[in-house]
Formats: sequence, structure tokens, C-alpha cells
Amino acid sequence: MKALTWHGTRDVRVDTVPDPAIEQPTDAIIRVTSSGICGSDLHLYEVLGPFLDAGDVLGHEPMGVVEEVGSDVTHIKPGDRVVIPFNISCGHCFMCDHGLQSQCETTQVHDYGTGASLLGYTKLYGQVPGGQAEYLRVPQAHYGPIKVPHGPSDDRFFYLADVLPTAWQAVEYAIGSQVSNDGRVTSLLVLGLGPIGEMCTRIAQQRGIEHVMAIDLVPERLERARAHGVQAIDLEEHDDVPAVVREQTGGRGPDAVIDAVGMEAHGSPVGKVAHQLVGLLPDAAAQKVMETAGTDRLAALSSAFELVRRGGTVSISGVYGGAASPMNLLQIFDKQVQIRQGQANVKRWIDDILPLVSDDADPLGTESFATHHIALDDAPDAYEKFQKKEDGTFKVVINP
Repeated sequence: MKALTWHGTRDVRVDTVPDPAIEQPTDAIIRVTSSGICGSDLHLYEVLGPFLDAGDVLGHEPMGVVEEVGSDVTHIKPGDRVVIPFNISCGHCFMCDHGLQSQCETTQVHDYGTGASLLGYTKLYGQVPGGQAEYLRVPQAHYGPIKVPHGPSDDRFFYLADVLPTAWQAVEYAIGSQVSNDGRVTSLLVLGLGPIGEMCTRIAQQRGIEHVMAIDLVPERLERARAHGVQAIDLEEHDDVPAVVREQTGGRGPDAVIDAVGMEAHGSPVGKVAHQLVGLLPDAAAQKVMETAGTDRLAALSSAFELVRRGGTVSISGVYGGAASPMNLLQIFDKQVQIRQGQANVKRWIDDILPLVSDDADPLGTESFATHHIALDDAPDAYEKFQKKEDGTFKVVINP
């Protein structure tokens, strides 16, 4: 089959690789019909090469049609249409029972001390072949796959693999732990209007938050958010963004801030140099640097702590990779900021989200969310354009 594979920093290719096969009774094989390119895939393209091998198959946002199932898989069958969560979880361990599927004890990667295995996402998370391919082996398929109806377009449902639950959790974490007299969040600021940040603004509005703001510097993204009522602030138009935000929030700052940017934040030149230097090291040395040193670009996260009101919440959905990243703990403590973060626990939120994507009114706008639909052969070019923010590239869907 054809698959999108990693070969080095900024070097991904479409190769012919062996077809997947059932390896465990809990496996399934799907024919992939849609697979997204995610912002966190760009971390593999740019930063996390030390934890990849040439030929690794990328992609963690797949959906498709079931071709074959193992003997222990009973809730899906050949011909069913399914979305595959990006985290691989068993559904019956302590962590899964507590709604922490991203920490599944069955699939944790003990060699690196990390959480549940992920599709297509480095040795840190199990080095499981991903879904930017014609076919995919789905581990733990007795639990993971989300069955969806035939009929509506893939775009209605495939965001259930990652974008929707990641954004839903980010908003839930932002509004679910407020300390105030009535416990209500009335103002929310989203840093970064990539696919996750944009979806966060839509979910926040759907959840009834009165004042939703966002900060970015890409004109097309700012206009997209403004089109549905978000107060979108252009980072490059203001010398003192915190003053602008406070002016709009009674002088205090928003009740909650979501960092939907992560370690690719604009405005961190030291972090950029660190990323580039790590990319030049041999893999063993580079792994050690990333495991023990701070290589993150922390502009977005530092801004979140600066912008949020005292006693507010910072919810982190953007990916960070450094193990010794400096933070202003004095400011965080003094302001009594609450912090919630982590990989999305996909299956935990599906019952909340599925009615919204099943609604023909499409309240979250999933059917028009992607800007590009491409063939698998065009994926390397799409990675480059997505990284450079060229050609209006916002969300790319591969249709193998």
C-alpha cells in the first residue's frame, strides 16, 4: 500500500510499504477514507526527529471502513464506518475507567515513561504506524473505534479522531474548574487560531460563553474567527496586547485562557535556535537534550499566564516537548492561576460531541472546516505549505 513516511527534518515522502495485517485478537484493519494533517504533525516534520526512524508512517486523525477484525472485536464488523481516536486505549484499566484514556495503563510506553500509545507519533508514544495511508491496523479495536452512520460526508465525523475532543477538553478544562461565586466563565481567550484554537472558539460559543476572544497573526485565521462572532486580535497590530485584552475584560483579564499554540509559538527566538540545534545532533544526543533540557518556545504559555485574570484558569492543549522549560512560577503562584492540560482523552468526550456532529444543522461547522482536500501523493507538498502557512492552508484532509 501507499503511505506517508518520515525520512528526516522537513522530509516526508509517499512510499510503498507492506499492507497491515491482524496481529492481535483485539486488532482491526480499516481502509482509510480520510486522514488529517494535524498541527502536531508539524512537530514531527520540524522538531521531534530524534524519536523517529526513516520510514515511520505518520498520521493520527484517520477514519474509514472496516475491512477485517480480530476474534475479540465484536462491536464493529467489516463494512462499518468508523473514526479512530488518536490515542490507543484498552477501555478497562484503572485510567480508562477514570476517563483518562490518554494515560491507558495497557498501552503506556514504559521505555520512555510516557502515557498511552498514539497512532503515528514517534518512539515516545509507541512507534505505531499511523493513518496517513491507504490502510491502517487499529490496535485495541475492541474499544477504540467510534462507529458513525453512512451517508453524511467524512468531514462531518472525522474530526472526532482528534480536533473535536482536543478542543472540547481544552474548553472543558478552562471552564470546569473556576473559583468564583457562581462558578461561571463569561470570558475566554484562545491563543492561536489554528484548527484546534478555531474549534475551541466554536465550542466555547456553543457552550454559552458570552465573550470569546482570540489572538493570532495570520489574517485568514483572524477573519475566519471574526466571521462567527469572535473578538479576534491581530498580534502584529498592537504593541501592548495585555493592555488591549484587559481593556476588553474590565481591567482584570479573561476568566480563562487556552494555549492552543504549544512549542511552535511565534516570538521565541531562543527556543527557535534550540529547536534547530537539536535537529543537528545525532539521534541519541538529541533525545537526551529534549528529555533533560528546555527546548520549547514558551511565548504563548508565558502570555497565557500574563493575560489570565487572578484566580483564573490556563488550559493547555498545545504540545510542549522540553523537560526543563522555564516558567514564571512567582507570577503563577501570586496570581493563583489554575493550570489544566494534557492529551485529549478522546473516548471520554464522544458522548458529548457525537450529537452535535450528527445534527444535520452542523452547529460546529465541521463540513466546511477544512480548506484543502488532497490525494495521498500530494501530502508532502501539503506538509510544506502547512508549515509555511502558504496557499491559505488551514486544515488539510488526505483522501487516500
